[in-house]
Amino acid sequence: MTGEEAASVSETVVVTGASAGVGRAVALAFGREGASVGLLARHEAALQEVVEEIEAAGGRAIAVVTDVADAEQVEEAAERVERAFGPITVWVNNAMATVFSPLANMNAREFERATDVTYLGVVYGTMSALRRMRPRDAGMVVQVGSALAYRSIPLQSAYCGAKHAIRGFTDAVRCELLHDESNVGISSVHLPAINTPQFQWARARIGHHPRPLDPIYDPEVAADAVLWAARHRWREVIVGNSTLMTVTGNKVAPGLLDHYLAHAAYEGQHGHQRLESERSGNLFEPVAGYHAVRGPFDADSKQWSLPFWATTYPATVLGGGLLLAGIAGAIADHLRRPKRRRRKRRRRELF
Repeated sequence: MTGEEAASVSETVVVTGASAGVGRAVALAFGREGASVGLLARHEAALQEVVEEIEAAGGRAIAVVTDVADAEQVEEAAERVERAFGPITVWVNNAMATVFSPLANMNAREFERATDVTYLGVVYGTMSALRRMRPRDAGMVVQVGSALAYRSIPLQSAYCGAKHAIRGFTDAVRCELLHDESNVGISSVHLPAINTPQFQWARARIGHHPRPLDPIYDPEVAADAVLWAARHRWREVIVGNSTLMTVTGNKVAPGLLDHYLAHAAYEGQHGHQRLESERSGNLFEPVAGYHAVRGPFDADSKQWSLPFWATTYPATVLGGGLLLAGIAGAIADHLRRPKRRRRKRRRRELF
């Protein structure tokens, strides 16, 4: 057993939004490593399924039905997890809600709810985690972020605004922890489009079943990145080439992206199947039925992320880069040598 695996046995981990998608994948990943996992979400039956899966894999888990938009419920959930398993060592803020709709077709209550779940859920989770971690001077908070925290797209204004807010909030909290010389860490894992069930049950008012923007990645790729961030206390982890290109492109040419996304992101989020009427989704109440790690886009989903791999093996990447640079320099030097010889011959002829 490695040091990291031994350490994980005594871990107590809280995962919000743990009933499906990325949250479920993260909870299962920690459980497989022997951690005790507190599962927070609104759908009790789905959480109980995850409890059984984690226990079958050798971990321990407790299901705590929680609406993360309610600060008191989040605090009560934290207390229940610590009574069951001991001090919380890792807290993963993952729960989210979105509405696929132009802003002109949304109402204030919908926008408020999506913001409360996606943004304030992270705030409340972080507050409950730090109340426990700061006095112990130990622990790790991981925020599940998005490429949309850097570059917004149409048809998801509430979600994009919340993800931007999470990034600003997290940077402020990180500075406070540094000021206090705290050993509590906080990290953000920024994801590309992920193949999760949210596209099957999110509220939609776009005339089609929504779909993620290509390229799409497996939830397990996101889970690996969250575990790595929790272990290595990295400031930010970028997952997916599309996320890296989005972050970089928005810094270089944001206006160009505005015009590109005005068309590409509209069409790219429309699935082939039409919606005959508005879909109410899980915005205010959890939906019944199928809860799982993955959504319906397995055929299009990628299983590996180059930027994340490069983060986990920086020495290899640096060494490979230096090696390639050395080879390129040697080739360039070799190509220049005949020219140097010709210049020397000309000088000898002149003298």
